[in-house]
Formats: sequence, structure tokens, C-alpha cells
Amino acid sequence: MIRVLGCSGSIAARCHTTAFLLDDDILIDAGSGVGELRLDELARIDHILISHSHLDHILSIPLLADSVIKLRMGGAGPQALRPIHVHALPETIEAMRAHIFNGVIWPDFTRLPSAAHPVLVLHEIEVGQVLRFPARGQQDDRLVHVLPAAHTVPAVGYAVDTPQGWWVFTGDTGPNPALWQALNGQRIAQLVIETAFGNEEAHLAHISGHLAPQTLAQELAQLDGEVSVYITHPKPGEVPAVLSQIRALDSRHQIEPLREGQRFHVPAEPI
Repeated sequence: MIRVLGCSGSIAARCHTTAFLLDDDILIDAGSGVGELRLDELARIDHILISHSHLDHILSIPLLADSVIKLRMGGAGPQALRPIHVHALPETIEAMRAHIFNGVIWPDFTRLPSAAHPVLVLHEIEVGQVLRFPARGQQDDRLVHVLPAAHTVPAVGYAVDTPQGWWVFTGDTGPNPALWQALNGQRIAQLVIETAFGNEEAHLAHISGHLAPQTLAQELAQLDGEVSVYITHPKPGEVPAVLSQIRALDSRHQIEPLREGQRFHVPAEPI
């Protein structure tokens, strides 16, 4: 199951930034939506997959580490600590080390409670890699494919392999030919794709590495067949206008706004 914790381009009441929960132990991005989880749910997270280094996608990582460190020790010392594994591009890891876990903005939880037993362990990934995660109580591993994104900083998207096909999250991206090359020939169960601005701000979308409805339509034209498309990342209050512009440009696909709290069940339809 994939649970939408946050899908907004910024914050307001009931609007949280990007975060998805895969089953109960894998986060895909860690924006402010992570704060919707109870403490016991936070303590079950073993892996975090980060799309890129921008604050709205990583801001919950340092707070999560602080919240669960004692629970993940299980009442024992640091040697019993179960670390949280953070997976990201090398450039993203370097950005977090330099600008977040530096002792100025936040303590370095990649070395706390001790360098030998930190609560956060950082792992480098690369585009094209297939990540494998064992599932509790199941024989089959969960497979997550690392997809290319085209943003203002090095970035990726992710595709979760499901019996229905791939559940695809593009991450923050502008026009991205490499993505469609990677998806060519794959069965797509759902496509979660960003549209951060309306057409009246297409120039801002262009310079900030995002999509507007007119560029989204050009991107979706590269898909084979009809696909269920879910729009993420509009700013608070702008979802109806952005969605109206999208539907005026693309009548081929089923296009819906992503909603906080939405759950994608495999193999059932999202509810």
C-alpha cells in the first residue's frame, strides 16, 4: 500500500509537502506530510528514499531522527539502535551533510548517538538502479526503480513495482525526455506527476524546473495508451485552476488531483 502523506507545493492548513509511505516502513520523500504519522508509525520507518535536496522534500528527516532515536534503541544503549537508511543521489547526500546535518542548522544525526551507531545511515543511489527492500512477513522483495528527473538540482523519481504495473512518482521535474525513455514499454499502473504552476506562470515553471499544464500536456503525449494520472505539487488554493487548465489540454488520460490521505492498494484501485 502507498499512502499519500503530503502532496502540496507549499504549506497551509491541511496542505503538507511531499511524502509517501510505502507499506509501513519506507518513506518516499520526507516533506512536512511525515508529521501526519503517529510516533509509533514514525518509529517503524526503516528507509527513506529522497528525490532531491530541496527543503520541501527533506525537512522531516532531521525531526524524524530526533523523534524516534530512543524508541529505536528499544531501551538499550546505542549499540542496539536500529538505524534509518536514507537513499539519495550523491549530490543530495552532500547537500544534506553540508546544509542540514552540520551542527548549525541541526545536529549531525549521521554521527549520533555515536559515530559507530548513528540513527541515520546515508546510501548513494544512481539513476537506473533497482532498489530491493525485504517485506516483513512476505517472501518477495519490494522493488523500487530509480528514474531520471530534470530539475534545478540533481533529482530523481521513483517507480514502485506492483502486480498491476509500476506506480510512478516523477519527483520535481520539468520537461524530461529521459523519463519517457525509461518508461517506454513498461506497464504503468498510476502516474503521479507534478504540475507546480498554472499556465499564467509558465515562465516561473520553466526557470524553476517544474511543469505547467501546457508542458504537462506535451509530456503526457509521450505516453503509450491511457494512463491514470494524479497531479501533485500545486500550491495551496491553486489546485482547481491548475486541474481545469490541464483537463482543457488533455482529454486522453484520466487525470485527478492527488489527495492527502489517499491510499493506493495493490492490486485494488486507490481509495
